[in-house]
Amino acid sequence: MKTKRHSKILELISEKDIATQEDLLAYLRESGFDVTQATVSRDIKELRLVKTMIGDGKYRYSSASSDSSADIGTKYAVFSQSAKSVDYAGNIIVIKCFTGMANAACAVLDAMNHDGVVGTLAGDDTIFVLMRDEKLAVALVETIRKLIG
Repeated sequence: MKTKRHSKILELISEKDIATQEDLLAYLRESGFDVTQATVSRDIKELRLVKTMIGDGKYRYSSASSDSSADIGTKYAVFSQSAKSVDYAGNIIVIKCFTGMANAACAVLDAMNHDGVVGTLAGDDTIFVLMRDEKLAVALVETIRKLIG
């Protein structure tokens, strides 16, 4: 059932501009899936969906595994427009984001697959990144600073 639901979610986000979990929940229910908001939230995380800008300041869910250069550019734009500042202490990086945007920015950061990232954790407006060592942390901080200007 989970595999079928995940396939349907990927199909829905490729065909429709779905901006919220509630919208996705409604489309899934219309498609015959009896799911809760918590299930949809877990599915979004498991599928590594990210919100990408579609114009006029609007966002939609898309797959983080998409490799087209246009999608990558859009995802980087979501990150650069979400993140406000970045700093580090030793091998830990802290990225401050606009309220409510840390999860989307963190999903994009995860999709970038930077060397040395042990793991990430996002709250509402802050992302913690654990790096293997301080040298790798410094390199990633420099990259992020270039992205956010």
